[in-house]
Amino acid sequence: MKPRRWRALALVSIGLIALAACDRGKQKKVDIALVAKALDSEWWQRVRAGAEEAAKAHPEVRLAVLAPEREVNIDQQVAILEDQITKRVAALAVAPTGAAELIPVLDRAHAAGIPVIVFDTDINWATKLSFVGSDNRRAGRLAAEYIVKIVGGKGKVAVIRGILGVMTHEDRLAGFRDGIRDAPGIECVAVQPANSERALAMSVMENLLTRYPDLVAVFATNDQMALGAVEAIAARNLSGKVAVVGIDATYEAVRAVEAGRLAGDIAMYPEGLGRNAVEAAVKAARGEAVEKRVEVGEALVTKENATGFLK
Repeated sequence: MKPRRWRALALVSIGLIALAACDRGKQKKVDIALVAKALDSEWWQRVRAGAEEAAKAHPEVRLAVLAPEREVNIDQQVAILEDQITKRVAALAVAPTGAAELIPVLDRAHAAGIPVIVFDTDINWATKLSFVGSDNRRAGRLAAEYIVKIVGGKGKVAVIRGILGVMTHEDRLAGFRDGIRDAPGIECVAVQPANSERALAMSVMENLLTRYPDLVAVFATNDQMALGAVEAIAARNLSGKVAVVGIDATYEAVRAVEAGRLAGDIAMYPEGLGRNAVEAAVKAARGEAVEKRVEVGEALVTKENATGFLK
């Protein structure tokens, strides 16, 4: 072979190798959407942070974190999901705002070949690949048992709960009722919705204090409502006389526990929730096996251990 021809072939070979290496460096992007209930609170921002942390470990993953403006805006969440199905994302991780409204659109995602991970709030939808979350019923029971303890097993209590029909709040309420069942001295006099909103919970709490001036404790099924209840109690100069226990253990709520304004809280680990939801979605997008249930955990937060939950 003539030297000139040999050199030409060598240059072509080097060029092909370089092109192949370049293609390997340009990994095909995997689009995953995490659709939360809202992003208007510390809780959901921490879920988002956990999700984004997980996505960074996978350079090929392009994560979109989306949500309606408020948790009550179910139609907005449906529209977001429909848009992601149209975009043919590789996987969806969804915290459902309402089961009845979402199941038809999730069925469309399944029909389009898009795997769906349900997180935070479980729904009775047989086609979900996995549920990622905490045991909300156990969390409600922990709250009830702590309230029974701090009020000495007797007195009138009330519940301020989230949106009717949302399983997270249904389960937390059911767990609370389980927890007070063996305390005959405890009377649950009211269960009022406040849609997971602080201002509405404050108004609900004001009405409860007017109607039940001898109330000794309140269980709120998330921290936004618990903090709203605390504000209403303080406005009536009743701090320390009506105990409030919430769920989520946001930093603001834990600081309120530390200061004695909130009697206790139940930690639900939002960063772990977002992280595990994305990890499950990445596996699903790759066609790998995904555990049917991924437990994130829950724990009682009191004044004695609150500092540990602020790290």
